[in-house]
Amino acid sequence: MSRTALGLPEQPDTWSWPEERWRPIVEKVRAGRSLKPETWPGGARCAVALSFDSDHETQTLRWGDSSPGRLSQGEYGSRVSVPRILALLARYDIPATFFVPAVVAMLHPEEQRAVVDHGHEIGIHSWIHELNSALPPDVERDLQMRAADTLEQIGGQRPVGIRTPSWDFSQHTLAITREMGLLYDSSLMADDDPYEILEDNQPTGVVELPVEWIRDDAPYWAMDRFSGLRPYTPPSGVLEVFVREFDGAYQENSLFLLTMHPHFIGHRSRLQVLEELIRHIRSHAGVWFATHADVARYCRDQAGL
Repeated sequence: MSRTALGLPEQPDTWSWPEERWRPIVEKVRAGRSLKPETWPGGARCAVALSFDSDHETQTLRWGDSSPGRLSQGEYGSRVSVPRILALLARYDIPATFFVPAVVAMLHPEEQRAVVDHGHEIGIHSWIHELNSALPPDVERDLQMRAADTLEQIGGQRPVGIRTPSWDFSQHTLAITREMGLLYDSSLMADDDPYEILEDNQPTGVVELPVEWIRDDAPYWAMDRFSGLRPYTPPSGVLEVFVREFDGAYQENSLFLLTMHPHFIGHRSRLQVLEELIRHIRSHAGVWFATHADVARYCRDQAGL
């Protein structure tokens, strides 16, 4: 059966490409030297960086969808989930990073101020959760810069890091990030530990805090009633994955970075997963909870960047 019959795109004739065509594609954005420090602050054995992508209504708006039902799922993220998350983090005195699309900040300015007032970091997460790889370079640049300005205006702090929406990193994203003088990115997956990003084989000084779909709540709990996309993993199963990922990071004196979405993790049965995970982590000696910015700064400084 052909790929078209299976609903898959046809493969381009990449087998005919000469090396001078495929190699620059691969080497445009690449992992450079590891920035894993010899020790974490205070002699900690493991760094833990919790993050929340506050996509809210933009998960619907980015497709031009005006469905009140879909929008209400995003609204739940702000109305119910974020207050629950902030209360949980305060209970355990844990700092976190919230990546926020500019449109979400405009829809929910008080939420962003509450995040900052609780001592958390706000990072860039697009304008309206657009896909960077579908944008002309000048449009991507304008949106990323305007998003940073909007977050600063509403939240009162200038973002120093970015996570691209859906981790969609274009051939131009890094150049824009460098032009803006950002400290770090958290969208790429070449390692478990922080590393310096290369552009065209040249060091950039930009710290990468790697993500992974395994350490993301969305693949386990996303739901679309009009497709075959259904939550298939119970809370206990997700907890087991996250616990095993932390345990591995702890054994390796490494970084444990977790990506969550308020409209997923903020439901009652799922927030219990986060609390149980926090308790498990807290049962280990020598753990440093930090924002993404704090992790990136520490790794940069230790490496002498």
